[in-house]
Amino acid sequence: MKQLSSKRITISFGMLALALATVLALAPAQAYANVQKSDVIAGEAVANRNLSAAQCPSVEATSVLLMDSDGNVLFERNADEHVNIASITKVMTAVTAVEYASLDTEITVSSTAAAIGESSAGLQAGDTLTLQEALKAMLWPSGNDAAQSIAECVGALILKEQGNASPTSTESVEAFVQAMNDTSAKLGMTNSLWANPHGLDDGVYASQEMYSTARDVATLANYAMKIDAIRSITSQDGGTVTVIRDGATTGVELESTDELFGVVDGVLGVKTGFTDAAGECFAGAVEQNGTRLISAVLNSTSSSMRFTDTRTLWEWAYENMIDYAAAQTTQTTVNANGTTVPLVAEVADAAWTDKTVPATLENPNQTFRVFALAGNVSQEVTYYDINGNVKAGDVVGKITYYQQNEVIGTANLVATQDVAAPNPLEALGIWWSRLIGGFSGDDGVADSVCYNEVELIYDKSSLSAA
Repeated sequence: MKQLSSKRITISFGMLALALATVLALAPAQAYANVQKSDVIAGEAVANRNLSAAQCPSVEATSVLLMDSDGNVLFERNADEHVNIASITKVMTAVTAVEYASLDTEITVSSTAAAIGESSAGLQAGDTLTLQEALKAMLWPSGNDAAQSIAECVGALILKEQGNASPTSTESVEAFVQAMNDTSAKLGMTNSLWANPHGLDDGVYASQEMYSTARDVATLANYAMKIDAIRSITSQDGGTVTVIRDGATTGVELESTDELFGVVDGVLGVKTGFTDAAGECFAGAVEQNGTRLISAVLNSTSSSMRFTDTRTLWEWAYENMIDYAAAQTTQTTVNANGTTVPLVAEVADAAWTDKTVPATLENPNQTFRVFALAGNVSQEVTYYDINGNVKAGDVVGKITYYQQNEVIGTANLVATQDVAAPNPLEALGIWWSRLIGGFSGDDGVADSVCYNEVELIYDKSSLSAA
């Protein structure tokens, strides 16, 4: 159960003190005690960036990765180190389950699953529920009983398709774990090994070899958030799980272990994890202003600090996001409607020796959301072949924008005015002019000109050394 929820308030001095202590624990750290020079921001170590400590996220976790939903890595620390991830394993269980079974698949809770212990959804032996409900029971309260039940039942389906009509519970779980590893490989998670569906790594599970990395965890969480059946569950702060128990329909009320609901806008949840070997872990997702962030915080210093680390990462990333204007020119022109627009380029019309087509962007207000610390934006201008009549609004070229050599967007160049083709007499004069000019190497066509100049958004030389 949660220690704090903004939705449930009891007016008493003791509860108020507890709530205040929890809020303070969840507040982003203002000190910068744990900024490491080996931390990597957008592909470059802090030591090489000349950044002050205040410009870097200060987090306590030993393995960390933050990326956007396109897979662009914004921050990392020991992101490829093999570590235990505890109940974050259940995200892979969920991804594997929805790949191999439909959401209405019946899941039966065995005595083994009901008695597995540790974090539980309170399922009882003999309970039946759909896979969709079992996913809720696993992902909200981190139910090991639900994870084991899913593995037994979906694993049995996998084996039946392979010709084993009556698999044992052990065989079914083994088949499901193999499917987890197969799915992991398909996702490119080359530094992960799965041994069970719940992530327990002590007691009878201590001898099992299992590990992952912050990079693989973020990859997994990012993929899971693109699956509606999973995201629709993790983005809720708990709810009712419907179970058939002793022949009657029963509603089991469960809460999410994610303490950022009601604290941060746009939380999509994902999964907490803790064992002595893994430490305090949290794989999280958030979406604000159309930008989704995925974080993996592994082995933080306390249960509350894993959420503080996560908030610190998210807020730092959003603070460094800017809307980069595609039009970067001081020149203006007037379009066919009489509106003043940016003059981005003049594109040569090959029908003339001296005429160009004034061009602006198809959307003069177009912007791209970029992470400023990833570096400056560059552009590549492509002029289309124009020969003859041009109408205002015709596409006459395009600009492709890059950051770190990756395309961040494109913008069409459109004519702002009509340019007519030469009449027969003018065409004769142009032909003659080009004939004469050809002897001196003049190709007889005006040069295209771009007035768009990329804006400097990251000046390394102006930053203070850490």
